[in-house]
Amino acid sequence: MNSTDFGDPLTHLVILSVLVVVIIIVSLLSNVLVLICFLYNPEIRKQVPGLFNLNLTFCNLLLTVSNMPLTLVGLVSKAQPGGDGFCQIVGFLETFLSTNSMLSMAALSIDRWIAVVFPLRYHSKMRHKDAAFVLGYTWAHSMSFSTVATCLSWVGYHRLYASCTLSNPRASSRTQFVIFTVFFHSFTFLLSFIVLCVTYLKVLKVARFHCKRIDVITMQTLVLLVDIHPSVRQRCLEEQKRRRQRATRKISTFIGTFMLCFAPYVITRIVELFPAVPINPHWGIVSKCLAYSKAACDPFVYSLLRHQYKKTCTDIINRLLKRSSLNTSGRGHENQGNSIPTVE
Repeated sequence: MNSTDFGDPLTHLVILSVLVVVIIIVSLLSNVLVLICFLYNPEIRKQVPGLFNLNLTFCNLLLTVSNMPLTLVGLVSKAQPGGDGFCQIVGFLETFLSTNSMLSMAALSIDRWIAVVFPLRYHSKMRHKDAAFVLGYTWAHSMSFSTVATCLSWVGYHRLYASCTLSNPRASSRTQFVIFTVFFHSFTFLLSFIVLCVTYLKVLKVARFHCKRIDVITMQTLVLLVDIHPSVRQRCLEEQKRRRQRATRKISTFIGTFMLCFAPYVITRIVELFPAVPINPHWGIVSKCLAYSKAACDPFVYSLLRHQYKKTCTDIINRLLKRSSLNTSGRGHENQGNSIPTVE
């Protein structure tokens, strides 16, 4: 096999390394942009979902700067980055942050469910103190699993994922580790997935009901307007179709990205508990990269593609450009003033 063949280990290493670098860059820039929008726009700060987005952004940013670069170092050097104590701290952070981010997504889905299904009672059911209570639970939930794993020395460098994460090198405590791993993924990934499905499917059901009511009113109006131009009628019908598809597309994006990014890694961690089942080392890194890629997707899925964040980004850019143009014109006037000859 030639060295240029895709099957060459060096080619795999380069591709995976580039993939990790791209995820780090996109995740860092997009999450920083969400944080800037949150700090710039007071309306975003006033909204309850803004707290959940802030917590998710915080977890993604910390994961990006603490865990992803060390995974890249472990991938390139094929060795543990740092000592055992340092790796345990990094593994604790990885377990805590990944759990916290999953639960934050579940909290956002609950918030949307209350807003859509109970719109008149939303402000009484989901206040800032209620959001703070939910976030307190996500932190306590995440901290408990991370602390237990660290205290039992079930956190360390795992060669299959080139990362400091959940790992148990001791055969004496294998049974306990298997039970802990199953419970951990059941009460983080599976719990969050169930909450996402239940809440967003309820939201989709309500959205389709409202779309159907709007469609009925629209069709009745079109029937009454006999002299309406055919092109206007066609645009109304096309808008009906887009309205129905928009809700389905958003719900599919929320649930689909969660499953696409986290499911391969979680399934691999469960399969890994059975020693008789071999796992390709390249697949271990790929599944880890998919889990990391959620940190790069979240800013777009939950924030940056929304109208309010788009408008905030536009305002920030316009403000920067306006300030830049003012500075440029000011320097131009200053240069013109300096060039005026003095009368002797």
